[in-house]
Formats: sequence, structure tokens, C-alpha cells
Amino acid sequence: MLWLKAFHVIFVVTWFAGLFYLPRLFVYHSAAPDALGRERFMVMERRLFILMTVGGTLAIAFGVSMVAAAPGYLSFTWLRVKLVLVAGLVLYHLWCYRLIGDLRAGRNSRSQRWYRIFNEVPGLFLIAIVVLAVVKP
Repeated sequence: MLWLKAFHVIFVVTWFAGLFYLPRLFVYHSAAPDALGRERFMVMERRLFILMTVGGTLAIAFGVSMVAAAPGYLSFTWLRVKLVLVAGLVLYHLWCYRLIGDLRAGRNSRSQRWYRIFNEVPGLFLIAIVVLAVVKP
């Protein structure tokens, strides 16, 4: 179980690195004044999205492995709430994918300010998930 937990944490960190940085790239992309700059951000966004998707997939896989190894944990309210928050992060991740497509196609309708606020959302999820996992209220 400790090996599963260790790898779960490693890939959660990888996933969150992308969830924190990708929306910051959106801020810069939306402000890029020239085609070359926008093209550079498209490449960075695509590569980062691939990395964070691998991190998120493996974090979820190791999380599921831990639940499979100790199914009794599903009776704890804190874990069920954590899983709902993880589902919210998956939706946020998918929303990022959609935003990448919009930016790539030149259909950006969002301001830099909106992306700056959007960039804060994963931090709120992280606080709640860590408190649930560590404190287990």
C-alpha cells in the first residue's frame, strides 16, 4: 500500500504542476501580439497537456489501486468527498483541453483576467483534497 501511495503522490504532483502552469500559459497566449508568439504557446500548451494527462491518468490509476487494495475506505465520508473533488479536477482538465482547442483555432473569447482567475481554481481543489486526505475530517 505504501508503494501505491508513494506513486499516487508523485503523479498527483505531476498533474498539479500542469494544472497550475497550463492556465498561466493561456494568460500569456491570449496576450501574445504576434503569430510567432501564439504558435510558440500552442506548442507549449500541447506538450504540457500531454504531460499533465499522463500524470493525471497515473494518479487516478494509483488512487484506484489503493481503493481496490482497501475497499473499506470507501465507507469514509472524507474519501467520498475527495473523489467528488477529483472528478471536478478531471472536468477542469477537460475544460483546459477545450480552451487549448479554442486558442489554437483563434476562437478565444476570454480575457487575460478571466484566465488569471481560472488559474486559481486548481489551488482551491488542492487545499480541499489535501485537508481531506491528511486530516480525514
